[in-house]
Amino acid sequence: MHDLTEGVARFQRDVHPAKAELFARLASDHRPSTLFIGCSDARVVPELITQSEPGELFVIRTAGNLVPAYTPGADAVTAGIEYAVAVLGVTQIVVCGHSACGAMTALAEGHDLSGAPAIADWLRHADASRAHSVAANGTTEVDALVRGNVRAQLTSLATHPSVARALASGTLTLRGWVYDIPTGRVEELVTSGRPAPALV
Repeated sequence: MHDLTEGVARFQRDVHPAKAELFARLASDHRPSTLFIGCSDARVVPELITQSEPGELFVIRTAGNLVPAYTPGADAVTAGIEYAVAVLGVTQIVVCGHSACGAMTALAEGHDLSGAPAIADWLRHADASRAHSVAANGTTEVDALVRGNVRAQLTSLATHPSVARALASGTLTLRGWVYDIPTGRVEELVTSGRPAPALV
């Protein structure tokens, strides 16, 4: 198993000194351009997939890359979205699903989650995902649900007041991606708002 302490030592010895100027600037300058909402899955690493430097992505990770529809009150996901859009002024939000997602597999295959009630409750935020799922061209039900879930979460994201305002003013683009773990491919499903380049 990876030794975290050794990793920190390597970071302090090799990585941080090589990027000392960047980290000095970041100490007082936090202006990411993108809010990346991805799955908590350890195989999905936003900075690695996008080859982003520190400070470029504001990241929210949830099981199944789920974005609850807006409701008033304290909520970590809502607070993160509001901070990224209203305070930091990100210009794009990416919702990224991925292949072999455990959350979508559990839903597609009807896993018994009675022993994990918090997970079962959380996955209710994916209820609308089936309506956005269409299995075609040899895709499995899980693959279709992963894609449908990204589309559903983008719809849910647009219910957040800060996002709705930014979309209305034309200062924000929403993008839906699916990352394929074994090949490294990223498929773009949805782009709304200002034009954005397609991925390969």
